[in-house]
Amino acid sequence: MSVTPSVDVVCLGESMVTFVPAGEGRLADVPAFHRSIGGAESNVACTLARTGHSARWVSRVGADGFGDHLVDTIAGAGVDVGAVQRDPHRPTGIYFRTAGERATTLDAAPGRAEVVYYRKGSAASALSPALVQRRDVWAGRVLHLTGITCALSATCKALMRRLTHREPGRPLVSFDVNHRPALWHGADPWLLAELARGCDLVFVGEDEAQAAWGLPDADAIRAALPEPATVVVKQGAAGATVFSGGERVHVPAPTVDVVAHVGAGDAFAAGFLSATLRGLPLRGRLRHGHLLAAAALTVPGDLAAPPDRAHADALAALDDTAWGRLRLGPGWTRQDEEVRR
Repeated sequence: MSVTPSVDVVCLGESMVTFVPAGEGRLADVPAFHRSIGGAESNVACTLARTGHSARWVSRVGADGFGDHLVDTIAGAGVDVGAVQRDPHRPTGIYFRTAGERATTLDAAPGRAEVVYYRKGSAASALSPALVQRRDVWAGRVLHLTGITCALSATCKALMRRLTHREPGRPLVSFDVNHRPALWHGADPWLLAELARGCDLVFVGEDEAQAAWGLPDADAIRAALPEPATVVVKQGAAGATVFSGGERVHVPAPTVDVVAHVGAGDAFAAGFLSATLRGLPLRGRLRHGHLLAAAALTVPGDLAAPPDRAHADALAALDDTAWGRLRLGPGWTRQDEEVRR
């Protein structure tokens, strides 16, 4: 059974209310926090909506004030939240974090963010095949998922197995591995590779593939994931490599004056998906991914105002020499700011 697409992208997964310290220091020492939102899938939905695409977020939140805040904020970005369910018995998840880059191993290395989750038993952890309707998740040209969802509960794992099962009529299924070590303690992260093999477009960081699967580089990742039509390997400041249709294309990342790393991977996925929906060539898709990641890297929160489409297209069209000289800092997404080359 096929469903006629009514939106460009459907994103399914948990979003949480985030508390970010009002000042620097350890979580143990910070006296006050600012409230925000965080969730890989809703980040992608919000970014796509802000770049001119229609996006839907499918999830569950508690029947509480935090759930109200999530739904109102995501809807305020232009995302369709009509398929979000309210759970009267389970709470909305929350988490606290400091600035810094998320760890890709269980080691708390210097400069890594402290992240403390309160999500066990959350409304979103009750997502299941019985609670998610095909008409909601197949309503887009693309269905975007991440590996976070399958680690939340047994019912979430069952849902992800169903959504990544290849069957006629489904939309293009996009999957961001998003390996979170804390969620996989005592479990086998090779499940993420199993799910990825059932998808059409896969995003994975070279560092997380090393941590989760022991794979050393982009070519080894592609060899381990031959089934998806397109595999995008993110390589941090070195750029990204895409494998698709027998092609292997690498695009270096522009130089970025980083404010915070949080949300950059989600923004990259949104940029690549946006360019995919527009039918741009592989090199252009990677460049748009890098540009939206740069927008996220140059603000302190999970979500950044992306450049308007004309601005992004102009930068993505630069020749290789000009692209290699590109340097982006805070405020670069506003066209009245000078973009340094």
